[in-house]
Amino acid sequence: MTKRDIYLLSPLSAEGTIPLPMISFSLLTDKIDFDACDMVMFTSKQAVKSAEAIDSEWKKYPTVAIGSATKKQIETLGGRVIYSPPSFYGEVLSQDIITYFKDKKLLYLRPEKVSFDTKGYLERAGVAVEEQVIYKTSCAVYPKEEAPSKGAIIIFTSPSTIHCFFQSFEWDESYSAVVIGEATKRHLKPDMHYVMADEPLIRSCIAKARSLL
Repeated sequence: MTKRDIYLLSPLSAEGTIPLPMISFSLLTDKIDFDACDMVMFTSKQAVKSAEAIDSEWKKYPTVAIGSATKKQIETLGGRVIYSPPSFYGEVLSQDIITYFKDKKLLYLRPEKVSFDTKGYLERAGVAVEEQVIYKTSCAVYPKEEAPSKGAIIIFTSPSTIHCFFQSFEWDESYSAVVIGEATKRHLKPDMHYVMADEPLIRSCIAKARSLL
């Protein structure tokens, strides 16, 4: 049987996978304005890491954390999470915040590009939201000869990893994709064979990839 390599396109590395990170991160500011906010909202663990690198004062505020990885990152750095839905579906998330935090002033620390206009949605519902763009993502660039091997199982952990992959490589019909969730699946090309992780977690993606071996 031909050996199949598992490639992880996340910035993280994991045992039993070949790291092929598709995204790099860079800070866009050296200051966070906490004036007039009483809560901070994060929608990714990279936003938490970026905030920590800029100004650790964010930990003085209660936080809204979107997703288990974001929540874990906040708590690892000493922050306090008061609300954390298990997954990020923009409309559902915003309805929850409208219900629980309508009298609060949220500071949304976010990347340059977002897939859902959380600020606009909340403000239309009467929730006060300030947002500050604190970091951006860029695609890593690879030479063609570093393309995944024939028969590879490729783990896509976000829509961005798909878009960045195709900036460097072409899809081979021998490849199989593992996607982390519905939002990522929608960005696959029609001819891509794929399976979805049982949970929207990288460890679940790896388990699913191993089940294909």
